[in-house]
Parts: sequence; structure tokens; C-alpha cells
Amino acid sequence: MGIVAGLDSSSGSTRIVVCDADSGAVLRQGYAPHPVEAKSTEADPQVWLLSLGEAAAGGLLEGVQAIGVSAQQHGMIPLDAHGSVVRPALLGNDKRAQVAAADLVDALGGRQAWTEAVGSVPQAPQPVSKLRWLARNEPESAQRTAAVMQPHDWLVWQLLGRPARRTTDRGAASGTGYWSAVTGSYRPDLVELALGHQAALPEVLGPSDAAGTTPEGLLISAGTGETMAAAFGLGVAVGDAVVSLGASGSVMAVHHEGLADSSGLITSFADATGMHLPVVHTLNAVRALRGTADLLGTDLDGLSALALKSSPGSYGLVLLPYLEGERTPQLPHTAGTLSGLRRESMKPEHLARAAFEGMLCSLADAMDVLRARGVQVRRVFLLGAAAELPAVQAAAPAIFGTQVVVPQPAEYAALGAARQAAWALGVSQGTLAPHAPPAWQGAAAQVLEPGDDLAVGQAVRQQYGATRDQIHPGAFGG
Repeated sequence: MGIVAGLDSSSGSTRIVVCDADSGAVLRQGYAPHPVEAKSTEADPQVWLLSLGEAAAGGLLEGVQAIGVSAQQHGMIPLDAHGSVVRPALLGNDKRAQVAAADLVDALGGRQAWTEAVGSVPQAPQPVSKLRWLARNEPESAQRTAAVMQPHDWLVWQLLGRPARRTTDRGAASGTGYWSAVTGSYRPDLVELALGHQAALPEVLGPSDAAGTTPEGLLISAGTGETMAAAFGLGVAVGDAVVSLGASGSVMAVHHEGLADSSGLITSFADATGMHLPVVHTLNAVRALRGTADLLGTDLDGLSALALKSSPGSYGLVLLPYLEGERTPQLPHTAGTLSGLRRESMKPEHLARAAFEGMLCSLADAMDVLRARGVQVRRVFLLGAAAELPAVQAAAPAIFGTQVVVPQPAEYAALGAARQAAWALGVSQGTLAPHAPPAWQGAAAQVLEPGDDLAVGQAVRQQYGATRDQIHPGAFGG
């Protein structure tokens, strides 16, 4: 079928993979960091183009027939009537819109009203909240804003030469707060509610659609957000969940329908294939491990080695890892708790194991939020550097109660973007159907089975849950 490329413009760098369109085999790769200023809560979008050019230098894209674009999510780029950037893009890590998000919830009539409108409740990172912040804090910029785009939308538009038609995809649109993954449509009135007036929004393309073709004949696919691209690159399907271990954590799963959730625990994204990716976030994951490691005067590897000297249940020690408050359950003003201290449990190895078990039990709680809504989880993909720690791998299958897959490190978002490009190219050539993406080989991975440890994992979770419910009764509505 040809050669395709996937471009991933993350918060700190641009990564490009060039792949065989039929097999997905990586032929070559490119990388370029973003300038330092691009790593703040704001960025001039032009730096992303400069980084793209550097990553593609040296003929990297020679022979490529189609490009897919993945980019950081929740960035908001306001454009004026001429298509010029009104002010630097507000990025996903910008927390200034927290008050604006709460204002929007009240302005529409509460959480239930938002759930009925777009399937989720506004959060600070979302573009709808950023628009509200802009209207309240930079009214002149807000007044000049005639159109709104996100990073991947803007990059696709630039690659195509800034045509009159601006596009996005279901995945990126589902994170805006004014497009519903449940209904598949925009709510322009919510843009007006946030910004104070209407603004042009990009057309939402289907998973295998092309955004256009460059004058040189290079096909550009719809593109998508990093989360959706990574899921597509991993090859996750119905029955799969992805647990991401960063400083904070997240659990997302492939589901056949969007989930409206008035509790605010579930963010209902669309994926890059026509399915859905409901996500539940935790504020604390690896930060709980790092805090415990600092307390014990070691690093993550040392903490893992210590934890393996203990046994499941940590001799009765339970760590509720809510160090920065928590989002799941909704306990924004709480702190972490260490419970079960007895003389025999007051050893470094037991505290180390309690940290790992607390982090994993918290993520299992998040997974249960999805399961309670009918989402199937038969296999868990575990992502992040901490997924390689022996203590994580020893405990995760039993605590999650299912097979755990630890993929080898790879540029999964860029690979997902390339796979999308191959799909759009195949549809344009008549070799692929619009509903059937190319069958690329799945990620190379280590597979961990719970084996005979399921009962042990259930006991650890029961001990954790009893402590959680004692300290925070009704945290999950019980």
C-alpha cells in the first residue's frame, strides 16, 4: 500500500515514525525537542511547526504518502477572523480555569445539565473552561476570538496550507466540553456561554476520513489526541483497559458507547476507531511511591526491592495515597492516611509494600467505577516507567484481578497516528474499508497472569477498602 508517517507533538517534543503501511513495521524515526518556552502552561503554536521541521530533517519523510497527526490534548488556540493566533495557546496543564469551570457548571444549571448536554462535567483543562477564563480575564482577546482550535487541529490545518475548511476528529472534539461523544454533535451554545459569543468550530471527521491533501499530493488523515492515538497504536480493543502510571494516574477502557456521568468521575472520550474511551483519573499514583521512597531515603528501584521483602497485605499496613487530595473518589481537600501501625508492621519493607498496594488499589477503585457502568475489563495494559518495577508487576495482576500486559517502551502515540494515516490512505486507494483499520501487529509486551493469587489480591483490596470506608465513609456513595 505504501509508506506512511505518524507525527506526535507532545508537550515537550515532536516524534515522527515512518512505517510500512501494510505491516506497521517502523522504517525510520525522527525527534526534536520543543523550545523551553513551549513547556510552560502557554505556547506559541509556531514552535510546534519549528520542532516538526527539525524532527523531519534529513529527508525523513521521503517517499511518505500519508501523514497522521497526534498532539497534546486540551490545548486551546484562539484565532481571529483572519486565522491569526490571538494569544499564545493555553495548554492542558494550565490550571487557571478551575474557577471558570465551576462557574460554567453553575451557569448551565449544575452537573446533571452538563451531563445531559455533553456527557461530562467541565474540568479546568478543557477548552470550554479556558474560553470562560479568557472571557473573564482577557476580554479583549476573547472579543477578537472568531474560531477555536486544538493543537492537532491547528497542525493539520498548517500542513494543508491553512485551507478555508478546518477539521478535527471525534477523539479531540470529545475533550473540548462542547462536543458530545454520546450524541456525536457540537453544542455551540456552550461556546457562547463560555466565550460570550459564537466562534467557528472545526468540522468533526470520521476515523478513516482524510482532512485533505497537500499541493504535493501528500494525504493528511484526520489526526487525533495523544490518548486516542496511543490507544490505537497499542491496539487495544473492547475488553481492554489501559492503566497509566504517571505522577497522577488514569484508567481508560474501550467501550461501545459513550458514558454520560453526572458524578464527574468519568470523562467520556471518543477514540480513534469509532468506539469510545471512558477515562477515570486519580490525582495520585507514582507521586505516592516517590514520597514514600523519599521518606525511606531511597529511590523507586530501592523502594521496589524493599517492598518485595514484605508480603501481601503489608503486615496490616494500609496507605491511602491521597497526598494531593483526590479526584477518584472526590476528596479534593483530604490528605493521605497510613493506617494499621503495630510494632511488627513498623518496618521499611512493610511501608514500601503498602505504598505499592495503596497506589494499585486506588487505581483498581477507578477501574471499578468503569466496571459499575458495564465496561468490560478482561485485560489491563500497564503504561509508564513505573510499570517496569518488579513490585508493581508482582502485585498488579492479583489486585486488578486480571491479566496484565506491560508493553515494551515505544512511540505509541506516533504509531497510532501512522496507523490512522495508513487507514485513510487505504480507504482512498480502495484497499481498506472505512470501518476496518489496517491490522498491524500488536505491541511487543510482557504478559503477567494473576494465577493462584486472585484470592490474595481480593484480601488486599478488602483490607484497603475497609480502611478507605472507615476514614472516608461514603466516598464512593456507599
